[in-house]
Amino acid sequence: MKKLFAIMLAICVSLGGVAYGASTSKQLQKARDKQKKEKMKQFKKEKWTVFGTSQTIEVALLSHYDKLEKLGDDAHEIVGLASNFKSKNVGVATAENNACIEYAKEAGSELQGRIATDLFGSGSDPDGEFDHFYQAFERGVQKEIKGELKKSFSIIHDNGNGTFELQTFYIVDESGAQRARMKALEAALKESEVAQKHAEKISDFVKGGINAN
Repeated sequence: MKKLFAIMLAICVSLGGVAYGASTSKQLQKARDKQKKEKMKQFKKEKWTVFGTSQTIEVALLSHYDKLEKLGDDAHEIVGLASNFKSKNVGVATAENNACIEYAKEAGSELQGRIATDLFGSGSDPDGEFDHFYQAFERGVQKEIKGELKKSFSIIHDNGNGTFELQTFYIVDESGAQRARMKALEAALKESEVAQKHAEKISDFVKGGINAN
């Protein structure tokens, strides 16, 4: 009898977990749909148009979110911005470079937080010995992540004074992002003896990825 009760209890817990997961998934999908509608409304209101293709804002945005949803937790969205440029080629290059910088800052900030909390336990590096290492790591990520960027779409806005603004949406999958971070770490460790002492632990932090998606 006790065995039967245990089995029934396990089934109930399992079904409850499935129901909770389904509910969470529906809530997440609802939030994503709301976000898509808000972005679409904003882009239209501000008179952005898709750059480089004949796609409409609706098609480009829906396709972008579809890619993100298919990759799930492995997807990381990066938006590169360029402002007040006259040459569209310059704008495209600037947006890509700024996307790399943005991701490098996120990766560097995440790593710095993990090191400060898990290695020092005080929330900070007491002697600032890791500062040079953090800078080297961010430079490396900025360089390496460029090869992993997958452009989703770009939108452009005419400022009406001969200049433009551009937003380019990129997607990086976690496997590609991890390759970039590990290459950057390898180079950064060569420049920091203090970081080398904790190389194994830091490597685990870097492999863990960054939380922002």
